[in-house]
Formats: sequence, structure tokens, C-alpha cells
Amino acid sequence: MMGTVFSGAGLTRYTRVAIALHWTIAVLLITNLGIGLLMDDLPDGIVPIHKSIGMLVLLLSLVRLGWRLGHRPPPLPASVKPWEKGLAHAVHWIFYAFLIFIPLSGWIFTSASPKRHPLTFFGLFGLPYFPVPQEKAISHVWHDRHETVAYLMLALLVLHVAAALKHRFLDRDRTLDRMLPGAGPR
Repeated sequence: MMGTVFSGAGLTRYTRVAIALHWTIAVLLITNLGIGLLMDDLPDGIVPIHKSIGMLVLLLSLVRLGWRLGHRPPPLPASVKPWEKGLAHAVHWIFYAFLIFIPLSGWIFTSASPKRHPLTFFGLFGLPYFPVPQEKAISHVWHDRHETVAYLMLALLVLHVAAALKHRFLDRDRTLDRMLPGAGPR
């Protein structure tokens, strides 16, 4: 049943919608971070794809945030320490902020660029520019913000994956199973 929270034998899972959004955004995010890191070595044709993926991440992140606000996440296992729970909650909310800020900052710096290139969604339709002055200084500031927060996102992503692996292999608890596709109720 779409959108239900599974539970049983002490395991409670995120909804199927939350899981699908999580992993779709994760793949798109990792792809776009990779493109961003290699941007100077990639052909010029990759820039519109990078921007389109960013817009898709923005859209899906807003959907994910809306879903999260309307659907309580499953509780963490009782074995998770209070400080870990606090850190996990903080990291998740920072993820939402970064997932929204990074594409918006890219959109703003593209809009402020004196040399505007067409801004489209995978070539299917045009996207509007932000109503900001087209000035190199403004574009540069927003580019720096975009890049800095992207590096912070990469660090946060490494922390998130490390925590998931810690729970799986050191703590040997079921924390990771809550978000694994196909793990099913147990």
C-alpha cells in the first residue's frame, strides 16, 4: 500500500514514497556533485544537464520536504544514543536546507551572469531567470556560495554514509533497513 509505514519484529520503515524520493534524490545529487567537481574537465554540453539535474533535485527536494512534514518518520531503534538521535535529526534538516539552497544559488548565479545562456529543463522547456541584476560581481558571489555549500553537502553526505555503515556493521542494528528499498517489513 503506497505511503504506509511498515512495522513488525521491532522494525519500522519509511514510507515507499519517502524511500523512492530519498534514493532518487541521492542518485541525482551524487551525479551532480560529480559533474560539479569535474566541470572544468567535461565538455561544455554537460553544463545544461548539470543545471537541469539541479532543478530536478530542487523540485524533488521540495516534494520530499512536503512529504516529510506530512508523514512522521519511523522512530530510531532504542539502542541509538540520545546524542546520535539529535545529530541525526540535525543532519536531516541540514540536508533539506542544502538540497534547496544549492540549486537555488546555482539558479541565481546563472541569472546574474552577464552572459546568459539558455536555461532549460533538459531542453524540454525554458525556465525563467531570477529577477536579479546581471552583474559579474553578483554572479561571482552566488557562484562561490553555490560551490561552498556543495562542498559542505559532500562532507555531510560522507558523514551520512559513514553513520549508516556504522549502524550496519559496528552497531549491528536495523537503522539502515528503515530506508533500504526492498528490505520489506521484518
